[in-house]
Amino acid sequence: MQRLIDGAHRFQRQRFGHYRALFEKLSHHGQRPETLFITCSDSRVLAELITQSQPGDLFVVKNVGNIVPPASVTGDTNSTAAAIEFSVQTLLVSDIVVCGHSQCGAVAALMAGQCDAHASPHLCRWLELAAPVRNIIEKDYPHLKSEDDRLRAAEEENTLFALENLQTYPCVQARMADGSLRVHAWFFMIATAELFAYDPESNQFEPLLTPPASPTSGAGSR
Repeated sequence: MQRLIDGAHRFQRQRFGHYRALFEKLSHHGQRPETLFITCSDSRVLAELITQSQPGDLFVVKNVGNIVPPASVTGDTNSTAAAIEFSVQTLLVSDIVVCGHSQCGAVAALMAGQCDAHASPHLCRWLELAAPVRNIIEKDYPHLKSEDDRLRAAEEENTLFALENLQTYPCVQARMADGSLRVHAWFFMIATAELFAYDPESNQFEPLLTPPASPTSGAGSR
């Protein structure tokens, strides 16, 4: 905790001056982010860092496994659904990015099917929203024998499944239909900080930027 307090002091004393005018503008005029960025709660995945965005640029939703529940899910309060509706209808974002990542513990737990419903009932119910991903891997990826390859495929398919669910929201459908909203699936490689974007034409996650001598996207996709 002391590290956070020390960091807050350093920001106020050393860094805030660089952002003073920006924060004053955001305070007076409110936020107008261009992009809703949905990604995992994983502490290694920082949307503003990997996109080098400034305060006010991104409306960020982080949850366990970058899961997007379908619009038909009712019952428990769903903060991800609320954020989608708010950003699309009120903030009028022009783009939505769903960003999965490598070494995702949530996807690993989903694939293992070993969540303890007694100890972690909320977590287990949340992960089960992405249960169709397990079926996709069993059906479409029987050729993958390595657990690492299966996990990578599942991580990518989980991202695509979230993108599909995103498009079940009426507010998203309406704005996509009039051309004012675009949706994207990205994938972040933690070890190399590479970003990949899903290309519907190739049915693969392709490098967002061409990196020098780096590995290509793994097992995934449709």
